[in-house]
Amino acid sequence: MNAPLHREIPAAQLDAAQALSQVTAQWDGDIVKQLADYIAIPAKSPAFDSDWVQHGYIETVVRNAANWVEAQKVEGLKLEIVRLQGRTPLLFFEIAATRADSNQTVLMYGHLDKQPEFTGWRSDLSPWKASYEDGKLYGRGGADDGYAVYASIAAVQALKSQGVAHPRVVGLIETCEESGSYDLLPYVNALRARLGEVALVVCLDSGAGNYDQLWLTTSLRGMAAGVLKVEVLTEGIHSGDASGLVPSSFRILRLLLERLEDSQTGRLLPQSFHCDIPADRLAQAKTTARILGDEIYKRFPWAHDDCEGASRFVLPTTTDPLQALLARTWRPTLSVTGAEGFPALKDAGNVLRPYSAFKLSLRLPPLIDASVAVRELKALLEDNAPYQAKVTFESHGGASGWNAPGSTPWFETALNDASLSFFGAPCGTIGQGGTIPLMSMLSQGFPNAQMMVCGVLGPKSNAHGPNEFLHVPYAKKLTAAVAQVIARVPG
Repeated sequence: MNAPLHREIPAAQLDAAQALSQVTAQWDGDIVKQLADYIAIPAKSPAFDSDWVQHGYIETVVRNAANWVEAQKVEGLKLEIVRLQGRTPLLFFEIAATRADSNQTVLMYGHLDKQPEFTGWRSDLSPWKASYEDGKLYGRGGADDGYAVYASIAAVQALKSQGVAHPRVVGLIETCEESGSYDLLPYVNALRARLGEVALVVCLDSGAGNYDQLWLTTSLRGMAAGVLKVEVLTEGIHSGDASGLVPSSFRILRLLLERLEDSQTGRLLPQSFHCDIPADRLAQAKTTARILGDEIYKRFPWAHDDCEGASRFVLPTTTDPLQALLARTWRPTLSVTGAEGFPALKDAGNVLRPYSAFKLSLRLPPLIDASVAVRELKALLEDNAPYQAKVTFESHGGASGWNAPGSTPWFETALNDASLSFFGAPCGTIGQGGTIPLMSMLSQGFPNAQMMVCGVLGPKSNAHGPNEFLHVPYAKKLTAAVAQVIARVPG
């Protein structure tokens, strides 16, 4: 689609109240409904749906988003669904600059693929049926990260409605992010000439420390993932006959994990998986710890039991706010996210199982090279197996983390002004424990670009888990804040 283009007269600045009023009306009147329809489609990422092509869900959400973008009739917009052989589709749009002297580009990013449904949803909620209550839109994928394409277009529309001149805007909306974005780099390479000179990246796939101010993500952890499998028999044997003589595959698996992690503290043992925390990030973390305090760990749904009339909650690894922040953003951590070879409890007879397998997710500090870590992890787990058991670590790949470049004066000022305009509080900075592979790619490809990595994943929003929700009031303000920052991009 090619929309008509005209040159707008630059406005002195965006009228914040008008912009927020406009995006609020658009969210309430249209975007929430679009996201409700999106939530109903189980467009699981290819890593969780090997038959994604045949199912057609990813194709459906991409086409639906494209149709909506075209229906907005944004002046100067061109849109296409780009397809590379054998890869997930990508939605690409361009919006021509209305600032006559600008040769800069703003790159907006989001994704439409989803995590699987997971268990534990409230009985009145469903991952595939949107529910809207108290300003929260529940359902899988709305907050992570289906809203991004809609918010991006709404932000540009807020500029155009006030005649505020803006630089060229391009959008990359991928469908492979939850699988590690392995399809994204080929698309970035194929489209590189069309991306232009990127001055600002707006990535709406991150989190927020609270819902009271704008939050800028300053770092992301990397990830190494795979399946560790231990085999001791070719078939299950009566445990009364074999146990004590045949080594337990689970015990061997525990021994292997002890090579990697101190089970008493959770500390990752290989020093090569750790890095020094830069002084500026440490200083920012201290400031953020003072802002958020004990909410850093109280935000999680801790299990508890009642003891003598009082609830006794599970304890975090630390209650020091600074150390809590660093533990989830700058230190490596191992999680077991799945298991195989274990029958359901109701089916578990007295049988020594032939194998045990764990799916491992190793979060890496932002400055660690994931490809090196994956190789070291495989060697650490497979070499010299106890009892000469058959041990394999099938890598699912890795993605390096990201440490944001230094902020320029215009960018810092624009973020603070936007946060004050729409939230009444200064912009906060926070590291995130998750991984967005695109950011490392873009930092390498566009080293001079400023990175506005933000998102709606605040306290209890629970992306990937049960009861995921999008905090709509926050999303409205974030949309308007994005518009204001784009308006400040220097020529």
